[in-house]
Amino acid sequence: MKHSSLKRALIIYPLTFHFITLYIAFAILVSVAIRLDSGGPYADQRITSVIAQAIAHDEAGRLSIVMTPELEQLRASSPTLWFVAEDSSRQTVSLGNVPPLYQSFVGQLSELSYAQMRDREAPYELAAVIRRERSDIGELTIMGHGELSELSFMVLMASNTFAIPIFLMLLLTSLIVTPWIVKRSLGGVVRVAQEAEQIDINSRGHRLDAHNVPSEILPLIRAFNNALARLDDGYERQRRFIASASHELRTPLAILRSKIESSKAHAVQELNQDVHRLATLTEQLLDLERLDIDTNFETVDLASLVRQVVADLAPIVIAQGCKIEVKVVRRGVCRGDPAALERVISNLIQNAVHHGGKSVLVRINGAIVEVEDDGPGIPPDERERVFEPFHRLHPRQSGTGLGLNLVKEVITRHEGQVSILDGALGGALIRIALVEC
Repeated sequence: MKHSSLKRALIIYPLTFHFITLYIAFAILVSVAIRLDSGGPYADQRITSVIAQAIAHDEAGRLSIVMTPELEQLRASSPTLWFVAEDSSRQTVSLGNVPPLYQSFVGQLSELSYAQMRDREAPYELAAVIRRERSDIGELTIMGHGELSELSFMVLMASNTFAIPIFLMLLLTSLIVTPWIVKRSLGGVVRVAQEAEQIDINSRGHRLDAHNVPSEILPLIRAFNNALARLDDGYERQRRFIASASHELRTPLAILRSKIESSKAHAVQELNQDVHRLATLTEQLLDLERLDIDTNFETVDLASLVRQVVADLAPIVIAQGCKIEVKVVRRGVCRGDPAALERVISNLIQNAVHHGGKSVLVRINGAIVEVEDDGPGIPPDERERVFEPFHRLHPRQSGTGLGLNLVKEVITRHEGQVSILDGALGGALIRIALVEC
């Protein structure tokens, strides 16, 4: 599914709106300007700059006309061309037939700076423009008549001249400034997304921080935090149920086990293995429950801890007809919960004794502990699944299916790694890698 980008809503759409608004505004401006016009053409004011460059001083210091190529071209395109040029000292020079109506302006032009004049009816021979221009000999005031231009065309050209730079400015602002503003405004959203990526099963109680998040995104943050709260409540209820059920089962199971052991009936004695399995399952459920409340980390000497666990399990190992060996390649120290790590080593050794062969080797190399047996091993395609709760290689196999899951949970909480490899003895090798101090 393709998701839409905010760039379209925050950049492209506003840019299109600016463009349309700009041209509508200028269209209205042009319409108003044309409406205000009384109709008809005006003298083209561009002639005054050409005329100004063609005025010079003669040897006597009087104004004179120099026939420049531009002025020659202007005369060729405007046969009715006439003009009067006047400097600040009221000297004048003229070309063409100046209408008698404008003769009175001569000698007074330096008092004016700009004007557009036009007679009422075509052919508008009295249309004239007055403009003050800068030239090589100083400021000149020029009154002249040449080509005629429609005002509507002039207004349209002027509007386009202003519209294009403004549009380019808006384009530049939208393409450069707007993305920066959007990125800055959504910085809180990026931070919240990074926080959300860090949430896992061990992050219970964590909530997303809504600081610097746009108000439009706040409902989503609140909904997400409320969902996290509901998940935490559900998990807590489930944990309390499992813990309560396990605690309640311990006493009846202990009584049942005592009665079975004291009974002489063979049929009753056969129930002992099932009761033992049920008791083990209860204890392992309690171990998983303790992981959420026990966080007593301290410095642990792994070699000493492993030797203690092996010594405690030695009678069980011998009763199963197995032998166990501890090999310390290099002593190692790590930070951890001694009780939880003891349960991990105990589960791995018991797993090797019950499901492996007749020989178990426990190897310590720094912060790495390996438990190896000479049993049938674990197939490669099952080496990840055996860490799932209640998963067993063979459905009819004894065991609860929680032992390796407990190992995985404990090692994960210790920021370590657990993996299954092929052992040198032919069986499975389970390696625990902890963080060495």
